[in-house]
Amino acid sequence: MNNVLILGAGMVTRPMVDYLLARDNISIVLADVDQARADALISGHVRGSSALLDVNDNDALGALIKKADLVVSLVPYTYHPIVAKICIAEKKNMVTASYVSPAMKDMDQSAKDAGVLILNEIGLDPGIDHMSAMRIIHDVERRGGKISSFYSYCGGLPAPEANTNPLGYKFSWSPKGVVLAGRNSAKYLREGQTVDIASEDLFTHTWDLDFDTIGTLSAYPNRDSMPYREIYGLKGIYSLYRGTLRYPGWCETWKALVDLGYLNLEERHDLVGRSYASLTAELAGVVHDINLQDSVAKLLGVTDKAIMERMKWLGLFSDEPLPDQQTVIDVISARLLEKMQYDKGERDMVVLHHDFEATFPNGKIEQITSTLIEYGIPDGDSAMARTVSLPAAIAVRLILEGKINEVGVRIPVDREIYEPVLNELESMGVVFTEKVVD
Repeated sequence: MNNVLILGAGMVTRPMVDYLLARDNISIVLADVDQARADALISGHVRGSSALLDVNDNDALGALIKKADLVVSLVPYTYHPIVAKICIAEKKNMVTASYVSPAMKDMDQSAKDAGVLILNEIGLDPGIDHMSAMRIIHDVERRGGKISSFYSYCGGLPAPEANTNPLGYKFSWSPKGVVLAGRNSAKYLREGQTVDIASEDLFTHTWDLDFDTIGTLSAYPNRDSMPYREIYGLKGIYSLYRGTLRYPGWCETWKALVDLGYLNLEERHDLVGRSYASLTAELAGVVHDINLQDSVAKLLGVTDKAIMERMKWLGLFSDEPLPDQQTVIDVISARLLEKMQYDKGERDMVVLHHDFEATFPNGKIEQITSTLIEYGIPDGDSAMARTVSLPAAIAVRLILEGKINEVGVRIPVDREIYEPVLNELESMGVVFTEKVVD
């Protein structure tokens, strides 16, 4: 019996639990700071158990890891290096869906020395995006060509019929993660020129894409795309971009929130008992009066009334009391989660779209597009949960079965990993539509 320790019983964990418990040779321990939440996912399964765990408790964490054959970390990304360090010391393989941080990257040699695989970025984005891209890149190379341009976009959104609020968004994963992403700087390559974007300007670099079945979506840059020249082996490429997809209106509104200061991380102790209007007025440096909305619009230079109406819908000009939080960014995160939840029976949607240009020695140029549109199950698993946790769950099984034998800190860009994972996802209905135009 293979014993898998899963850390974190959050919004994307259930499909992994169900997948692993469907294998007769796998048992799991699901550990979470909220044991009742873990119990609900285990649902009394004979090969499943829960554990109460504060991931800051190194002794308790180490004791659980010592008993496991493999560890899956679905806790906030800042904790992954802590988990990985213990896994390496205990010679346990580890899987996570998060980006490789500098601290994690620094463990590569120690993981290799211990004969341990720390497999990161095996979720949706990052994860399925890497694997589906590498399948196309390797196919072009096999046919003697090379990739000259690559644009990749991904977004988790309400399905069109569930797009019922002014911001065009509802939460299918960590609200804090969504908000923190709005603080990222970005960099990409466009027609041979490097585009470097400061965090405060992230939402000004946008453009629209049209999809046949869902209409228009807006894209904005996702972190630093430049390292993917080396990661994907794209020497000589002249355009390389990774972006996030949202419904139109999102980027303009978030630019206003960023300019206003609602993404500030500074810890404060003066927020309790105040109203949203009071905080908004303070951040804007204007008087809290009946003209607050107009004053904020003038300060920000916003002439699009729809942007201010979205902020009004969020309640940022209201006298409603602030939630019990100690940072401004936590205030806005809590408010967004309160206002933008899925109603019963509503579906979410994941859109992942690649756009390649491939050139060949005979002068032929191919435009290759690959698109995944995945919908959640009403009152069941969300598309986000499935596409984040199923690739990781499949990788767990493959590692336990000895079908993935790499060591070190890795991501799924090698055929040994991406081919069986993508094949199994396709058997489960997670399928890309590909088009090639000469």
